[in-house]
Amino acid sequence: MHLGVGKLASRNELSEFLASVERRAYKQGLFAVRDEHVALDIVQDAMLKLAEKYGDKPLAELPMLFQRILQNTIRDFYRRQKVRSMWTTLMSSLIPQHDESDYDPLDTLQDDDNKSQSARPDASLEQSQLLVIIETELGKLPARQREAFLLRYWEDMDTAETAAAMGCSEGSVKTHCSRATHALAAALRAQGVTNYEI
Repeated sequence: MHLGVGKLASRNELSEFLASVERRAYKQGLFAVRDEHVALDIVQDAMLKLAEKYGDKPLAELPMLFQRILQNTIRDFYRRQKVRSMWTTLMSSLIPQHDESDYDPLDTLQDDDNKSQSARPDASLEQSQLLVIIETELGKLPARQREAFLLRYWEDMDTAETAAAMGCSEGSVKTHCSRATHALAAALRAQGVTNYEI
């Protein structure tokens, strides 16, 4: 049966399409991330997104849509890895050596050419354990400190963008971030994390 550009994909056709691209998509993911489990997660995530958001599109449009979703999912993975690596590098520099309230660790954090991105295999476990601690402690921060910290360090906004998003001054953002990082550093010390390095 010839499929015209305008014909919408049926549920069976969508399933057949996904089955037909799964192996090639997995290879693409594997080449990109060099980890079998992560590559499989990326492909499954991309397939779910296609089915949920574009399952009603014409069958002829699915290959291009799927490739766009797959590449975006791979980029999202690398963005999260970069942010997580930056966080753990940041945490190692959080031990307060600065008392001024507007101190921002990002001002002194160096990550030239994303050198912090690839962690040693044994560091990956330490990194994930550290992130569990950080996420737990983030939940204990006052709302404004947590908001400022997440916008600056998770969403990668600069001070001005964070201030605009929060509806406050840049000085307030720096104060909130400083208090948040000092609180997190104290919590890490209490957990025995005193000199973390990737």
